Amino acid sequence: MSSSSKAAVSNVKWGYLSLVAVTVLFGIWNPINKILLQDLDPLALSALIYSIAGIFLFLVRYSGINNHLMSMMDSNQEAETVFKTKDYMLIFITAVSGSVIAPLVYLSGLNNITAVNASLLMNVEVLFTIAFGIVLLKERFRKKELIGVFLIVLGTVLLATNGSSLEFTASEGLGSILIVVSTFFWSLDTILSKFLSFKRDLLMICATKCTVGGLILLTLSLMLHKNLTLPLDHIIYLLFAGVFIIGCTVVMILYSIRQIGSARTGSIFPFAALSGAIFSFIILKEPLTIMQLLYGMLMIVGVFIIYKFQQE
Repeated sequence: MSSSSKAAVSNVKWGYLSLVAVTVLFGIWNPINKILLQDLDPLALSALIYSIAGIFLFLVRYSGINNHLMSMMDSNQEAETVFKTKDYMLIFITAVSGSVIAPLVYLSGLNNITAVNASLLMNVEVLFTIAFGIVLLKERFRKKELIGVFLIVLGTVLLATNGSSLEFTASEGLGSILIVVSTFFWSLDTILSKFLSFKRDLLMICATKCTVGGLILLTLSLMLHKNLTLPLDHIIYLLFAGVFIIGCTVVMILYSIRQIGSARTGSIFPFAALSGAIFSFIILKEPLTIMQLLYGMLMIVGVFIIYKFQQE
């Protein structure tokens, strides 16, 4: 294998590892959000989280470690350094889609259903992302990779339906619909971010997206006189969500899109649903069955198949 081929395989591997870390962090987000929603309205919570993420990323962007981080993420790719008008438009569109509409709709839905159910319903994002990737970006899966996609989709359906039919009460119905709607906007953000992923300054892109989203949400919160205060013992949860779960993951997602593509990035997000259900069980003591874990294993096998054949 040539040195360039080895480097390409290494880049793909780091893309997958970065994405796995993202799914774990997003899994922790569900129970943390459930705790914070006891004190804050969904609008106010999303405003604070994305504002903190934007501030954190701008601090990192203008710190001494920025060039080192960008060099690590560049690897052997010729990252673009120039921003055009269409790039700024894409940053704004993805900010509104992924940093305003999606989190606001998601937190509104989470406020009405359990964190476990919300985690499992997040699996729908994989279907939207793969569909967007194929239709808009002309990304294609080889026949061997489609086996992995099938297992991921099968695990998604079984997890979301608990192996039978969806059984939501009337009070949970609206919350479930809102969660599904949020996955549409997050998947749109993932796909459109493909066009930004080859820019060298990923930190600036992500900092701008989070800040734009945070300012819009914060403005709406102030206009509607939403409460923005938290008990002292819950502030640590808010900081963790803003800095790590959003601030770090938006950068890692963009890096993963650069290395493995939007459709494959979206196909691995069911891990976040599985880890979210597990963390909700551990932290919030919400029910999680053995069958749900088995369905999750189907997705793990599917991701392994995609990763294995992409290496080849």
